[in-house]
Amino acid sequence: QVQLVESGGGLVEAGGSLRLSCAASGSIFSISAMGWYRQAPGKQRNLVAAITSRGTTNYADSVKGRFTISRDNAKNTVYLQMNSLKPEDTAVYYCNTDPPLPDAWGQGTLVTVSS
Repeated sequence: QVQLVESGGGLVEAGGSLRLSCAASGSIFSISAMGWYRQAPGKQRNLVAAITSRGTTNYADSVKGRFTISRDNAKNTVYLQMNSLKPEDTAVYYCNTDPPLPDAWGQGTLVTVSS
């Protein structure tokens, strides 16, 4: 069973940066594609960035050029570097496999971007 713990969220001004981390337990991490998802208030949760086990990345159009996903398989950790943040990036950010495991959702980490 995979357990995921997100960290690194916080309050930042528009134009600022944050780096999120997701520590994963479980032996499947190194062979799984991983993703960062976000859920804004009143909206559904969406995938914003994904990375395969070999490092191929993919991004939602809304974050392309601003966010960078990476992973360290030795540390069972996936990261999301977020630059040039906008108020519309405000959301709870979660990591999970891609596609997501329904029972693996963690608590997420809140990112708030002030204008």
